[in-house]
Amino acid sequence: MLPNLIILTCFLALRCAADLCNWTGSGFAAGVDSRIVLQVRLRCTKGSVRWVYPGQALRVVLEPNLSSARHTSICIKPSPSFGGASVFIERAGQLELLVTDSGRPEYQVFCFRADGPHKPVIYLQASPQSDGQRNRRTVGFKYELLTNRSAAPNLGPSGLETSCRPCNDTELLMAICSSDFVVRGYIKKVTHDSRRQMSSVEVSAPRVYWQRSGVFEQHLDPLVSCQSWRGHIHTLLQCHVKPGDGEFLFTGSEHFGEAWLGCAPRYKDFLSVYHNARTARQNSCDFPLD
Repeated sequence: MLPNLIILTCFLALRCAADLCNWTGSGFAAGVDSRIVLQVRLRCTKGSVRWVYPGQALRVVLEPNLSSARHTSICIKPSPSFGGASVFIERAGQLELLVTDSGRPEYQVFCFRADGPHKPVIYLQASPQSDGQRNRRTVGFKYELLTNRSAAPNLGPSGLETSCRPCNDTELLMAICSSDFVVRGYIKKVTHDSRRQMSSVEVSAPRVYWQRSGVFEQHLDPLVSCQSWRGHIHTLLQCHVKPGDGEFLFTGSEHFGEAWLGCAPRYKDFLSVYHNARTARQNSCDFPLD
């Protein structure tokens, strides 16, 4: 349970700078009283927090202005320089540990469920250190709020998790309607990163149906003198992704500027599934065929 605390809302006098999405501030104000908790309210669905010289505690309340959208999950990605505090999730006055100070979280994404009557709150507790050590520490992370329509990978206790099995027909028909990106293309190369426990699929795509941001960029192919799209799609190392010939339809979600793989059938197999569903009037949305 939360102890008796003095909640101090962010003011300029506390050496902090905030807009609707991002916050940067200092923990020196906590030296006045050991019970002081600095409180920040952010009103965007994604942004960042940077806490220099962390002292005592920081309470980050997420209350986005998009009241019509139901946000059911939150993901945070610690910065490479993360150190000096542990991260908790506050639920009805109770703290649940999410990231430890000694957990080396710089290559991980941590997610938690946010559906419920209370606003999502991220609570940072500074680790006890000497003054000299404290002056060298910075706690930072990015955050994203996900809606219940997001095509995100599954959310496990340690962050993003991806199902390694192929999508069934129902999942595929939903993926083409709700994914952050849908592209038709070819696998050029697959690389594996054991440190991040991640595989990266380099894709060359003649057709980008849509994408939420600029994960796929246009390039001029000198061999055929035409524009094509290039991008990288990530998945977990445990899925053992290998290069494959032929044309695929790639779908998935975007998190912190990276594309994550959802469904990826061969394009000819997708066409068969989609034509059958449209004939039976069971397609979830209309998809452009060309």
